[in-house]
Amino acid sequence: MNTPPQHALPPTRNGVGPSCVGLPSNDSGDWATITDFLVQRFPAIPRETWLQRMHEGHVVDEHGVPVTPERAYQGHLRVYYFRDLVNEPRIPFDEVLLFRDEHLIVVDKPHFLPVTPSGRYLQETLLVRLKRQLGIDTLQPIHRIDMDTAGVVVFSIQPTTRDAYHALFRRHEVTKQYEAIAPWRADLTFPCVRRSRIVAGTPFFRLCEAQGEPNTETRIEVIEVSGSQARYLLTPVTGRKHQLRVQMAALGLPIVNDRFYPNLVDVPDNDFSRPLQLLARSIAFVDPVTRRQRKFESAHRLTLGVAAVGPSFKPGPVSR
Repeated sequence: MNTPPQHALPPTRNGVGPSCVGLPSNDSGDWATITDFLVQRFPAIPRETWLQRMHEGHVVDEHGVPVTPERAYQGHLRVYYFRDLVNEPRIPFDEVLLFRDEHLIVVDKPHFLPVTPSGRYLQETLLVRLKRQLGIDTLQPIHRIDMDTAGVVVFSIQPTTRDAYHALFRRHEVTKQYEAIAPWRADLTFPCVRRSRIVAGTPFFRLCEAQGEPNTETRIEVIEVSGSQARYLLTPVTGRKHQLRVQMAALGLPIVNDRFYPNLVDVPDNDFSRPLQLLARSIAFVDPVTRRQRKFESAHRLTLGVAAVGPSFKPGPVSR
């Protein structure tokens, strides 16, 4: 199936681009209409929701032709639609723009804000917020950090230069440094390098260390110690999901307020009182387009001593 021309795609709506689903061949199922297929393909979305989207013109084919409720099924066709979320929770913290040129946007992300849409978050994500605020539909993150983590995130503006920035990460030519508040253990020697194999765990959204060839590497240093806690500098060489959180927990140094590691902690969605004490402090690289040395640093700060009982950083202003 040929890729449709870019101009045939629906324009971004309120910072959100269209989702896409491919219609299989006619002999793959018994669908009289495209609506029938969509209802079967996405059982969590009621037929009434699809009918409302079609009524509003929010479901179109790859040629830009609206999909109507009664339109006959046609295999080997792409259908684009806009999804929305009812009662999406509000994240009451603002991101801060650190840098912008014709190729890059760099942002200081608050805790609790996802980088990209997923699950119960769509509008309340860093990507969609930036698209709405800046009016840049082509914006895409070059890398990601967990929604629980605060700090620096870099976005690409130009599709034509985006892979040059992605290549920096593939070649490990980016220096990322994190800070974390975690227990102090006098029996461990620092600095140290943690090399381990991280694999999928249980439940599916948690990871764990396992025997085998290491696929992650992190340098761990101590910045300062106060009582039973320490502030650590973490420099990952690799960039696997939850890498720092898993490795610190495996060392007996679980990051303060981590609700996944070493154990699951049930926290209400609207509880913003105990942010994970992990900060993407800085990122540095040689810009592959301009050849300039780049280094971007977060303005957030982690503080020893108060992290376990509430926020240990001063968040940005509350959004209005």
